[in-house]
Amino acid sequence: MTSSVAVLGTGIMGAGMARSLVRAGLDVTVWNRSADKARPLADEGAKVAADAPGAVSGADVIVTMLFDGDAVAEVMGRALEATRQDAVWAQTSTVGLADTQRLAQLASQHGRGFIDAPVLGTKQPAEQGELIVLAGGPRELEPTVAPVFEAIGSKTIWVGERAGDGQALKLALNSWVLSITAATAQAIALARDLGVDPQLFLDAIRGGGTDSPYAQLKGKAMITGDFAPAFGLAGAVKDAELIVEALLQAGDDPSLMRAIHDLMSVAASAGHAGEDMAAVVHAFR
Repeated sequence: MTSSVAVLGTGIMGAGMARSLVRAGLDVTVWNRSADKARPLADEGAKVAADAPGAVSGADVIVTMLFDGDAVAEVMGRALEATRQDAVWAQTSTVGLADTQRLAQLASQHGRGFIDAPVLGTKQPAEQGELIVLAGGPRELEPTVAPVFEAIGSKTIWVGERAGDGQALKLALNSWVLSITAATAQAIALARDLGVDPQLFLDAIRGGGTDSPYAQLKGKAMITGDFAPAFGLAGAVKDAELIVEALLQAGDDPSLMRAIHDLMSVAASAGHAGEDMAAVVHAFR
């Protein structure tokens, strides 16, 4: 039975996931490259490891929540040899299709179980254990990872048996999330720059067929200028690029996502990379 979990990466998402795992009664060890981001979790019941191999040693499940595929590969390339032979690696970072295959191969080379398990949700759902886990991998590993997924998420969707199935659905979902955010930014900016109170845009769609809780949330942030990161703009730029690559692989037209990627890149380059992706509104000026 799964009782011990290592969480590698305690940024916006990883820290919230670690707290949810502690609340569920699991034995949690955390590690982060910037140690100051991991230390506060010691006060909440997690053990803080000095290095990644030390964090994963003895863990039933290893959860990675790092920025991109290169970061995950570098960390796990050092840590996998320190894992138990029966340990399962749950890879929750959004890394795209190609890097998921690279990471699955890395796990296979070490004889470790691998679940492709990106999560849908931002900072608040991570803190509250209400993420949606999108799992791809052998179902025989489900009993091992189930206590972890139940702790961090409100539900788990098993997309398929292949590594990459979870990422495929995550990229489709993120294409929708990024599109809503960019479209909301355009509407807010257009109303504002035509001399209309942009709040009236949100009021007009509220409760109707074109309304969206996400548009209301991000639109409010754009109007008030509160860009505390829940889904960071730098991450949105990275994800948009991964979605463009997936669209090309699927033989689909990437024009819309390329435009969104360019807008978010403009805002990030203007000094907003560390802010929430709602800061894409700055790209319209």
